[in-house]
Amino acid sequence: MTRGRRFPFSIRPGMSRRDFVKVGLAVAAAPALARCSNGTGPLGSPRLSARPGTPTGTPTLGESFLGLGTANRDGVLYVPQSYSPDTPMPLFVALHGASGAGSAWQSYYTRSEARGMVFLAPDSRSYTWDLVLGGFGPDVAFLDEALAYTFAHCAIDPAHIVLGGFSDGASYALSLGVCNGDLFSHLIAYSPGFFHPGTPIVGTPPVFISHGTEDTVLPVSSSRDVIVPELRDAGYDVTYREFTGPHSVPADISETALDWFLAAP
Repeated sequence: MTRGRRFPFSIRPGMSRRDFVKVGLAVAAAPALARCSNGTGPLGSPRLSARPGTPTGTPTLGESFLGLGTANRDGVLYVPQSYSPDTPMPLFVALHGASGAGSAWQSYYTRSEARGMVFLAPDSRSYTWDLVLGGFGPDVAFLDEALAYTFAHCAIDPAHIVLGGFSDGASYALSLGVCNGDLFSHLIAYSPGFFHPGTPIVGTPPVFISHGTEDTVLPVSSSRDVIVPELRDAGYDVTYREFTGPHSVPADISETALDWFLAAP
């Protein structure tokens, strides 16, 4: 870890575990989380082992189901029509909000076509991501499997792999992403509610965070006053965008985030 990092974070003094879960589930507004000194807790390993390489299979163009989970909890892979195994493409890995599914990201299919980008949206194993439900575990394993499947079928540019998410998925993307900075070149968090990484912390990928000033589900102060300052203090390059609006991802924020991601050399 580099000098100045103070991760992991935990719930702020006086906040109950139940309140923490409410924040993570994005079902109630709650005070932002603060740092703690020890970072110990019932967490499994947040490390992912899948890595891009030479694909051994041929992807289905357009939308396809992963076929790795159950009928109700699986995920989708979108490969643009312009895909060629000879030209590695960027990869956007998208994590849905609480009680959601990967199919909630269908608006990103046209963006994938327009920008020549492979898009992976797995489902959490339960109604939300495992960190909120007790610690890193089954969702890390499934995401690793989904990434391995993607890398086996698609040529991916290792310099352009972003882990992004909305709401509870945004919190998970930040918490998991800083532990896998040797895989994810960028992190995107749309309206996160907390940040609680495990160990080890690996790399310092640049971070994009957005939040609506009228968010009544997860207050903008969680990003503005806690998450963004803590990441910057720890040496991360953070691009922060506030917008006038509720708990959502406006189209112009999506486009700005993708411009930021794909403009990197």
